[in-house]
Amino acid sequence: MAMVLTEEQQILKDSARDFVTAKTPVKALRTLRDNKDETGFDRDLWREMADMGWAGIILPEEHGGLDFGYQGLGVVLEETGRQLVASPLVSTVLTVGTAVMLGGTDAQKADILPKIAAGELIATLALDEGPHHDPLSITMAAQSSGDGYSLSGDKVFVLDGNAADLLVVAARTAGGAGDRDGITLFLVDAKADGVGIEKRDMVDSRNAAAISFDNVKVSADAVLGAVGKGIDVLEPALDRARIGLAAEMLGSSLEAFERTMEYLKTRKQFGALIGSFQGLKHRAADMFSEIELAKAIVAEALTAIDNDSPTVPLMASLAKSKLCDVLNLVSREGVQMHGGIGMTDEEEIGFFMKRARVAEATYGNVTYHQDRYAALSGF
Repeated sequence: MAMVLTEEQQILKDSARDFVTAKTPVKALRTLRDNKDETGFDRDLWREMADMGWAGIILPEEHGGLDFGYQGLGVVLEETGRQLVASPLVSTVLTVGTAVMLGGTDAQKADILPKIAAGELIATLALDEGPHHDPLSITMAAQSSGDGYSLSGDKVFVLDGNAADLLVVAARTAGGAGDRDGITLFLVDAKADGVGIEKRDMVDSRNAAAISFDNVKVSADAVLGAVGKGIDVLEPALDRARIGLAAEMLGSSLEAFERTMEYLKTRKQFGALIGSFQGLKHRAADMFSEIELAKAIVAEALTAIDNDSPTVPLMASLAKSKLCDVLNLVSREGVQMHGGIGMTDEEEIGFFMKRARVAEATYGNVTYHQDRYAALSGF
């Protein structure tokens, strides 16, 4: 992705910024939190986003999408990140949409993708079972049962799991924790008998769910990809989701930085604007430099996806680890530079710091991706 956007990408970016600024600024997230909204996002607003084509940006035209690529979705995610927009873009479009495109049968694609593109289906990935992201540690069992399978086990930190209609569930048909082989992906109706969903409110005012599966029956045609080879779909889908999430985190970093710079230009102490203090100038320069580097990494990572480059796994871990560091830095410095008011709920800068913590834990934190990057590089 060139550092200068194409005309089409710039138009998409501008329209996305206008939409989120007008329709779903940060105060909309505050409203969802204060009202203890059970869905965790505004369904009417999600339908508007789908009507604008956002839900189908990466999906093929034959299934109702725009086929505009991950660079296109990246500019939208950057703008939603600026306003901390709560939506199923990451869970449904970026993660499940990608997984179905990569591993779905023609029938599965024809059934699922048009519904995602139209904003009619909320879907999510039920993957992790412990406190840390680790796709290979799956122990949830999928036993052969008649002409299908029976699923039993528990999943945690399932994004938008409480609002989902469809779950992509990772379970073991063979092997044990740590084995690459033996993982199988299943398409499961969220309302199927034996599925128990418990909403969890996250510190960033979004939501996730803990989901239990008690002898849940699925047919053989519910398998996504090949039996025992789910990792071949799961890993590339997760890498694309990690890069898209990094684009969202870039938007949050930019917004937090710009808000902080504006505060430095207006707040006075000892008769002078605090932005004139050399110590704060140095800290601001450090943030600016880190954000500029992050921009280049995210752009290169999105380009790697659209070019089907073999560097996608490396770029995914690089982008995710870098943006975790950058968003944590900028949001933390933003709160500190705002002083006492930055610690209050009244000031929105704190929302960015809270989002940084949850976004880091999603699909692998800094430590996970630094280790993975080293392993992929042969160390």
